Amino acid sequence: MTRFQKLAAATVATTLLLVTIGVVVRATDSGLGCPDWPLCQGQVIPPFGDLKAWLEWVHRDVAAILGVLILGLPILAWRDHRDRQSLLWSGIVAVILVGFQAWLGEETVRLGNSGESVTAHLASAMALLGLLVYILARSAYPARVGGRGASQRFTLLAAFGATASFALLLFGSHVTASTNAALVFPDWPLMGGTLFPAITDVTSAQVLHRYVAVVVGLIVVGIGLIAWRTQRGHPAIVRLALAAAVFLPIEVVIGGLQVLTRLSGWTQTLHVALGAGIWAALVGLTVVSYYTARTTPAPDAGLPGRGTGLDSDDRRRVAAGSLAVAARGSDRRATVRAYVALTKPRIIELLLVTTVPAMVLATRQVPGIQIGNWAWLVVWTMVGGTLAAGSANSINCYLDRDIDLLMTRTRRRPLPAQEVEPERAVVFGIVLGVISFALMAWFVNLLAAFLTLLAIAFYVVVYTMILKRTTPQNIVIGGAAGALPPVIGWAAVTGGVQLPAILLFALVFYWTPPHFWALSLRIRKDYAAAGVPMLPVVRGIPETTRQIGLYTILLVVISFILWAVARMGAIYLVAAIVLGAIFLRQAYLLWRQGTSPERSTAQAIRLYKYSITYLSLLMLAVAVDALVVIPLG
Repeated sequence: MTRFQKLAAATVATTLLLVTIGVVVRATDSGLGCPDWPLCQGQVIPPFGDLKAWLEWVHRDVAAILGVLILGLPILAWRDHRDRQSLLWSGIVAVILVGFQAWLGEETVRLGNSGESVTAHLASAMALLGLLVYILARSAYPARVGGRGASQRFTLLAAFGATASFALLLFGSHVTASTNAALVFPDWPLMGGTLFPAITDVTSAQVLHRYVAVVVGLIVVGIGLIAWRTQRGHPAIVRLALAAAVFLPIEVVIGGLQVLTRLSGWTQTLHVALGAGIWAALVGLTVVSYYTARTTPAPDAGLPGRGTGLDSDDRRRVAAGSLAVAARGSDRRATVRAYVALTKPRIIELLLVTTVPAMVLATRQVPGIQIGNWAWLVVWTMVGGTLAAGSANSINCYLDRDIDLLMTRTRRRPLPAQEVEPERAVVFGIVLGVISFALMAWFVNLLAAFLTLLAIAFYVVVYTMILKRTTPQNIVIGGAAGALPPVIGWAAVTGGVQLPAILLFALVFYWTPPHFWALSLRIRKDYAAAGVPMLPVVRGIPETTRQIGLYTILLVVISFILWAVARMGAIYLVAAIVLGAIFLRQAYLLWRQGTSPERSTAQAIRLYKYSITYLSLLMLAVAVDALVVIPLG
């Protein structure tokens, strides 16, 4: 190891030690052992025999040592690694973060260890730990990583697992921040003798933490198994993935022992220490996976269409695109436009159409909500949702760049057109997703942030990676990702998920197949050329039109169930009847014309356009009906 790597490793180890000591301070209620800062009870060294004061004093001293170590990172990076600007700038950011962390520690003392300050303190500590792990892992790779490397598919899984583990840490901190939430249920793994207890203001923090722990546990264990099967040639990746996969179930058990031992100090300490270690391992896994792929030569010179039957014309287009991107390299406006195009703005608009009406309807569940608070929730939910959708779409563009090159409709997207490097598209998508989660967690709530993260993961992993190229039911199951925005909007307002939110999810879920299959009827030749098993390609036009009709019937039925369950008024009912009747008629006409490719294509285009109008107007009716029945404010 170089001396920089030794310093980076020391900072990571010291940070983990500091987090562990911090939990001990919290578990022993020693946070106010030194009620003043930077002195302790007015002295440099606390009185002998005062255990709480000494614990807090040691905590502060280790934090000071960590600050000195982190201060050395950018200095040593400047001296030893001037060719690696990422190390220098990351070190500078770490110095800023450790200063912010020290300020938060002071504020935590001043605020008497309030729940919000403790959670913020933990979140910033984990962010600092993640940055330090990045610095350590990055220092192990060459200064310049040029050219296109191997696929970043596993990196995407690792990044999702890391973000999910960070969310789990925040949910756990939220439990400790909520009064009496830690021991609201005396049993484990059941909660009051059941797996599905009533969710109230008192129980919600504990219930959500346990549910999220199950989801994150499955994700992390799954990543470990995938690493074991697919990354045998990269031992560092396998070790990090398996470490996280092994220790997370242990952390869950220790969390259960917290309840059974009535929050004994050792269980609290070990629980958070393991959580921090798993987070560090997953961040390291993400960075190592990314740079391992970048330094692994891509087969077939990294051509994006390898394995999909690129002909000589396709290869000439790739070569021409490579020359064009060099010519456009200095055009910043073109670069910005290319990155914006990666996010697929038109698709984002349609997703957000379903979010705000759900928030308006959900307002009924929060009597007395202030219009100003509600408006800010809408703003931040829209911003977070936009970034999340942009993240998912950007990563989708990376994963589908080979088949996009073969389809006329998508050939001009930034990646097949060689306007953006594939690796940069991956990083761009991941960064957008992280920012989206952070904004949602900070300005909205943790549940909405976690659901946003799941929406990204479902679209990227379940739909794009698993289903799209393997089954004609891809859009049916994958449509769950696009159906989550109204649930996210509902959770943003209420902090929970009730039956009307689930019905809104079902509404968009059953709307997706008629909408997308109508489009796929129009461009079925493109899908056939790219080898994507869309329903019109695999089952033919008649079966596709029949399925569109059946899903349209289910869609209209769900719209009426929503009216009854959500106790909506006449405005929504009239809209559901009229819009649903038109949709059914359009689907019927398409079914009747299913034996004629020309006529069915024309009708499919009409149904596709109307499906957008249907969803937009029906959601508008949801919002208007809710406002008329129960005005905001």
